[in-house]
Amino acid sequence: MKRRPLVLCILDGIGCGRRDAGDAVFLAHTPTLDRLLAHHPNCQLQAHGTAVGMPSDKDMGNSEVGHNAMGAGRVFDQGAKLVEVAIESGRVWKSNAWQTAMERCRNGGTLHLLGLLSDGRVHSHVDHLQALIRQAEEQGVQHIRVHILTDGRDVSPRSALSWIRPLEQQFQQMDVDAAIASGGGRMRITMDRYDADWPMVEQGWQCHVRGQGRRFESASQAIETLYAEQPEIDDQWLPPFVIGDFNGMQNGDAVLFFNFRGDRAIQISRAFDEGPEFDEQLFERGPKLDLSFAGMMEYDGDLQIPKQYLVAPPAIEGTVGEHMANAGLRTMAIAETQKFGHVTYFFNGNRSETLPGEARLELPSDTLPFDQRPEMKAVEATAQVIESIQSGTKDFIRVNLANGDMVGHTGNLEATIRAVEILDQCLQQLDVACQQSNAVLLVTADHGNAEQMFAIRKDNNGFELAPNNQPIPSTKHTLNPVPFILVDHRDEWQLSDACQESPGIAQIGATLLDLALLPIPSDYLPTLVKRKSPS
Repeated sequence: MKRRPLVLCILDGIGCGRRDAGDAVFLAHTPTLDRLLAHHPNCQLQAHGTAVGMPSDKDMGNSEVGHNAMGAGRVFDQGAKLVEVAIESGRVWKSNAWQTAMERCRNGGTLHLLGLLSDGRVHSHVDHLQALIRQAEEQGVQHIRVHILTDGRDVSPRSALSWIRPLEQQFQQMDVDAAIASGGGRMRITMDRYDADWPMVEQGWQCHVRGQGRRFESASQAIETLYAEQPEIDDQWLPPFVIGDFNGMQNGDAVLFFNFRGDRAIQISRAFDEGPEFDEQLFERGPKLDLSFAGMMEYDGDLQIPKQYLVAPPAIEGTVGEHMANAGLRTMAIAETQKFGHVTYFFNGNRSETLPGEARLELPSDTLPFDQRPEMKAVEATAQVIESIQSGTKDFIRVNLANGDMVGHTGNLEATIRAVEILDQCLQQLDVACQQSNAVLLVTADHGNAEQMFAIRKDNNGFELAPNNQPIPSTKHTLNPVPFILVDHRDEWQLSDACQESPGIAQIGATLLDLALLPIPSDYLPTLVKRKSPS
């Protein structure tokens, strides 16, 4: 059998939903997706929980672990699970980063804990923050300040007080000087990604480090006031605020960023770690402070960001990309800025360097809110994929079309329906190009989102309703499976028996190697395809 071009199309955030009034994928006009599902081999893949290395099947998947799993062909402990194992074993307290922070605090410094405050388990978890606080108190830290980023994206839109109020009550009962010092919404300050909006990071720096922002007596007062003043916004968009008499971090303090996910942690980590060239290139940080900084994890292993971290990342060797590079295959990774790191860094096992034979194309994302331009860069990305297919110079092309996830996160149902319809048009063009070029097309997703735009009742019977009896929007990922479609117009491949055994997206790794006619390593999960017997 001759090797044929291979295209992996990742429809980010497009899961298999309930086909109800909150399912934007079901509600959208998708003739291409419907046709592919009706006439080509397909199944559903698990993209959350233990299938992608998360602690339990109650945990949502995300783009980082999803692309890690696809590119690794195996399941590694990820994110929250990796941190929890390190905490339970006590390994985290033996890290150089923790020991450095404790030494500073024993010499009178304040311990600053900065991160996303929620139980979303996508970027962080409140239990990890609590573990840091407990251990710091046990080790005699006398001054603790928490800098919160409100979520509203991986959890309910206005749920910040669920974690803020108990934290404030806890601090009042502690024998040490502990308080919330600053905060703001995760999409407003600090947590930018892929260098898309450095002024957003600068706002976070001025708030957390310099103590600049609108001042309130307490964090709960800040949230209540901002809710009342701006009823149209949710937690992720709250403006920066400062609490009490906090006037900024001081020389000798220690800072721990307790998010574990890398994409929205890299830029603020750079602001803490880098030298004078940072101020010249990005933003003025103000007078230099003598601070120690560490992240919960190493957010970029190749660039060594941050320089210190509490929990070592999983070591992922032997990725799909490495095997293809070693075999001399020519590959291409295409995505817009919002997901470019996912089809490169994460797919390649948390490595930034370009592999031999690998080309990369990043399309700058729009700066408008995604529900205002739901087409995003899908059309442009598709055009680049088609050009690469038609050139005949690539053996494997992977593309991430981000619309389902990024527009889905806005909670805007109509905009998300439009986003799905745009994706369907792009899929039609990809299908035609693959057929004309004799390429095999795989269509899948890294996790769900767009298929569940309203919050589901805990009894699974209908939607949660707001006081006005309207469904409450859901802006987070889901626990739903994702589609996997094998589009082979030459009909040389079919689904394997593994598709009948609750398969997961990590099996895409072996599938890609199989379709590329390369050996599948013994530690990979089973392939989802097999060759058809000659008739």
